[in-house]
Amino acid sequence: MMKRIAALLIALMMMGSVALATDVTTSASVADYYASGALTGDDLMNAINSFTGTYLVASANEDGTPNVAYFVFSMVKHEGKYYLQLGLAANQSKANLEARPYGMAVYAANPAEGAPLTTSGARIWFDAIEDQAVIDALSANARPGAMFYEITLIRPLG
Repeated sequence: MMKRIAALLIALMMMGSVALATDVTTSASVADYYASGALTGDDLMNAINSFTGTYLVASANEDGTPNVAYFVFSMVKHEGKYYLQLGLAANQSKANLEARPYGMAVYAANPAEGAPLTTSGARIWFDAIEDQAVIDALSANARPGAMFYEITLIRPLG
């Protein structure tokens, strides 16, 4: 439970009280303190798709305030690019992403045995896919209703 709370606090600190469209990358941290634990590329995709760890997705409410939800997402690779796949029920996060199709996902791997906190994972900024052919290709092997987003930036956890 403490891991989930810590991950949520990290996400909230990164989000601030400003809409996700602002530059939270540089304002959240001036240094990548956990760069050695950063996951990228296939390593990140495989970790996310292991369905272990902590998963958070932040979207923007209509008034610009952040909405942070704890739910599992997956990552897929298509023609050398990575995409997030979300499967959401009718809820505030889904409504936000339909109205403002961008956000940030946080994946934090379970800490190593005896480690005091999680430092391995990634903050993942995502945006709507504009190419219908890509959406069609990604949807071909997905459950009905899956939502796909282009990954635009990956940074370490902190």
